[in-house]
Amino acid sequence: MLWLFNVLRKLLIFTIHLPLQLLNIAVWGSAILLLTPLKLVCAGQCRLKVLGAMNQCIKAFAIVCFALVRFFNRCSITINLNAELDKDKWYLITANHVSYFDIPTLLYVISQHTSPAKFFLKQELIWLPFVGTAAWALEMPFMRRYSQHYLAKHPHKKGEDLATTKRYCERFAQTPTTVINFVEGTRFTQRKRARQQSQYTHLLRPKAGGIAFTLASMGTLFDRMLDVSLIYQHKEANPSLAVLVGAMNAITIDVNVLPLSSELFGDYYNDQQFKQSFQAWLNDYWMNKDQKMAELKQEI
Repeated sequence: MLWLFNVLRKLLIFTIHLPLQLLNIAVWGSAILLLTPLKLVCAGQCRLKVLGAMNQCIKAFAIVCFALVRFFNRCSITINLNAELDKDKWYLITANHVSYFDIPTLLYVISQHTSPAKFFLKQELIWLPFVGTAAWALEMPFMRRYSQHYLAKHPHKKGEDLATTKRYCERFAQTPTTVINFVEGTRFTQRKRARQQSQYTHLLRPKAGGIAFTLASMGTLFDRMLDVSLIYQHKEANPSLAVLVGAMNAITIDVNVLPLSSELFGDYYNDQQFKQSFQAWLNDYWMNKDQKMAELKQEI
């Protein structure tokens, strides 16, 4: 009978929690959309103030989302931050990607300490109600991912992501921004890890191109890099489901503030020597991150 009670309890929490999370998205997404026409007709300081109000909507969304997570889950939440941050500076965040809740979790933590956050999003997300349009209004870049097979048939599409990254990095340079990069490019699952034959235990293989190009475009602006490790402890099929059914046991957000060396700035696509050194640095950094995540998991 105990298992039946647990199933019914999770089902009840899910039927209440999910609609509230969707309502939260709809409310703040709508607020951003209502401000969009004003942003389009304003210029200078007026436009920056409107963007500031829109960023406050994003912050409010993250706060409410996290409050709902806390309410429906009897879980411990640990936030480790090893340095003081400044809301008037530029930062580059590199984070592992585990669940759909990674984005509001990151927003909740960094919105209290850093400049407004910008994500590089998959093109498909633009069609999500409220989410896609709000991200577009907030000038977040949408990236098209083409397979090698597709690029072989359509070579003119090669380099589109780089052009998009360059265009948005130029915008980000105009006002303090925190650029968030999910280096793995997709959410971690054991199936994906096995398919990649990843040498890491808790991570997929990192993709160097995007972060290298961002550093080349904005490196002199970034004050420091924030290495964020997201750890979820649960017994469900995936973290998102665990959160929605009230089965999340613990969440750890570990933020390690790192300096950025000038050796990380270079032409990744035309300088073969720099490309090799950058990949070596990223692989070493990712291995250290994997070991740190193993330690964090043992502490939970």
